[in-house]
Amino acid sequence: MTRPKSPHGRRAFLATGAAFLAAPALAQSTYTSPFENSTQVERDLSTSSRRNISSFRSLDWRPYFSNTANGAVLVDTTSRALHYWSEDQSIYKLYPTSVPLTEELTRLGRTSVVRKVVGPEWRPTPSMKERNPEWPDYVGPGPDNPLGTHALYLSWTYYRIHGTHDTRKIGRKSSNGCIGLYNEHIAELFGLTNVGTQVLLI
Repeated sequence: MTRPKSPHGRRAFLATGAAFLAAPALAQSTYTSPFENSTQVERDLSTSSRRNISSFRSLDWRPYFSNTANGAVLVDTTSRALHYWSEDQSIYKLYPTSVPLTEELTRLGRTSVVRKVVGPEWRPTPSMKERNPEWPDYVGPGPDNPLGTHALYLSWTYYRIHGTHDTRKIGRKSSNGCIGLYNEHIAELFGLTNVGTQVLLI
């Protein structure tokens, strides 16, 4: 791919925007996931970045929720963004996310936070083990854990909003069904949400 002659061209602007979205992860950019060779990721990152930047924008909660009781989380799997509104609507947050690899792995609809865990443990689901038999049966809290530093467990079995130590996954189709955030962002969202916070995936 030929680079633009001018550093001020559209593609340079988009590259700058992509770097901005990834800024919280710069210190961890050399991390290598133990699951790297077993998880498919998108090949064309430039296309992904262009689409994400153009659609990464703030939204109003009203088209998606009848109220914001207990707080509200909207996950837009198309723009790969998570939106949060506090119950009194005084706090609004917008975070880039990773989303499931395929439509078959994606679950859409309404759910809620049923459990919050700092330093989550991870066990692959039976379907994950079938697809990736080389994966371990258990990973404890720490830098090799695919759930990162914090996890919000949803009412749907096996589905979570969680962090990731592999920051390359954010902004991409890279998960087996869950929604991933930078560890810095999930820690902030963890502090804002409650058990019972509404969650909608679209």
